[in-house]
Amino acid sequence: MPRRFSPLILIVLALCACGAVSAPALAAEQAQETAKEEQESVPLKPAVLFQIGKLAITNSMLVTWIVAAGIIVCAQAATRTIKSVPSGAQNFWEWLVESLYTFLENIIGRELVRKTFWFFATIFIFILFLNWFGLLPGVGSIGWGHHDATGAFHVDRPLLRGANADLNLTLAMASVFFICWIVWAIQANGIGGLILHLFGPKGETTGFLKLLMIVIFFIVGWLEIVSILFRPVSLSFRLFGNVYAGEIMLESMSHIVPSLAWLIPIPFYFMELLVGIVQALVFMLLTAVFTLLIAQHDPGHEAHH
Repeated sequence: MPRRFSPLILIVLALCACGAVSAPALAAEQAQETAKEEQESVPLKPAVLFQIGKLAITNSMLVTWIVAAGIIVCAQAATRTIKSVPSGAQNFWEWLVESLYTFLENIIGRELVRKTFWFFATIFIFILFLNWFGLLPGVGSIGWGHHDATGAFHVDRPLLRGANADLNLTLAMASVFFICWIVWAIQANGIGGLILHLFGPKGETTGFLKLLMIVIFFIVGWLEIVSILFRPVSLSFRLFGNVYAGEIMLESMSHIVPSLAWLIPIPFYFMELLVGIVQALVFMLLTAVFTLLIAQHDPGHEAHH
């Protein structure tokens, strides 16, 4: 158990660092769009809380650090004293990690899961708890704001914001996967094997048909490269879009009947709990399948290699 889980801590820290990819640009743009954001229920861009030099610290970055620190502290506390018969927190973490390991092993195979499990498990755990943390009372509703003419208080700059509703973080996680994918692809195929995997003809053909297949698969290889380059974009926007849409929905439900703002969103909160699991699972499965597609070989490949 400790050997399986310890690498998870390292990637969590890496993801946290990548969450600030474009944060400095937010400070310069936020002043120009304040009026526009006041009309939106949930602004697209996170609010800047303070700056450290040129680094702007946003409310979504703060949530990222809080959740990452919570995962690390809880995992370390649960596995500090390992018992042969686990109970309590140790039992939960062992069940979570071992369930993920078995699940991924059945999908991508024993050899590949040994190499990549640290990343896929961390991605799932990290995204899941970020999604659920964004549903806690006070996230998005506590912060700095103003009173309108009726005396009601409106939050203009929330202290906390759902981290996965910030495109910076989802793009950072997708970019980390893209780098890992390149490393795993080269390890599994070699540079020459990777090029052959992308551009080489498939199947056994001879004569003119073989020449035609070489031309066709060479063209298909370039289309595959375009598809590979767009994977980080699709992964980041899929997660961001679903989480951001969920926040918009909850915000809209709370404003349908102001007097029942505490009651109407409750059923949707339970649905968002399920969505949080589904989105974490989808992100993990897509990255795992992308890795399997580049790492698996046709029958006889090893002998030929």
